[in-house]
Amino acid sequence: MEAGSSGFSAMATPVFTGENYQAWAVKMTAFLEGHDLWEAVENDYEIAPLPNNPTLNQIKFHKERTTRKAKAKSCLYVSVSPHIFTRIMRCDSAKTIWDYLKDEYEGDEKIRSMKVLNLLREFERQLMKDSESVKEYSDRLIEIAEKIRVLGTDLKDERLVQKILLSLPEKFEATIASPENTRDLADIKLAELLSAPAAQEQRRLDEKRRA
Repeated sequence: MEAGSSGFSAMATPVFTGENYQAWAVKMTAFLEGHDLWEAVENDYEIAPLPNNPTLNQIKFHKERTTRKAKAKSCLYVSVSPHIFTRIMRCDSAKTIWDYLKDEYEGDEKIRSMKVLNLLREFERQLMKDSESVKEYSDRLIEIAEKIRVLGTDLKDERLVQKILLSLPEKFEATIASPENTRDLADIKLAELLSAPAAQEQRRLDEKRRA
């Protein structure tokens, strides 16, 4: 997509408020790539001055390169909260802004390791609530798992499958103990595992409606 297309203003820019930097950085990188602006952030290329008596193509190319850098900088300005904007408003390029946010909020290896440890503890503490559906519970686990993965730790689907099998309530025990779910954990797909309890849940709801 060209930087100047109408889609530029149609898609909402992900906003960074100071929390979950890694997730925001992934979204923002994709957003900038989708609008043909990531090169201006990643490389901070130099724009050579126009020669004397430039051709129309040289003028067009110069304008496109200049506009792309300006739009990338503008995108990053509007993608942060007002509080953070005051800290980047003096940065003179999109790359300078990006590097500042990375240094300030990504943290070093020790900080990332602590975040992963806290998220793993949160993951292990999760139990399905009586008021939750299987989908709501699994979505909660998957959300935590994705936060861990964004920080660079590979939490495999096999671990999610194991967690779900061990923590679903007793009412799903027959489904969990079915031959399909008692084979090697590595062979059980997450979507496959969730389909059976969800189907059981739906049958119970249907029975209640008919009662």
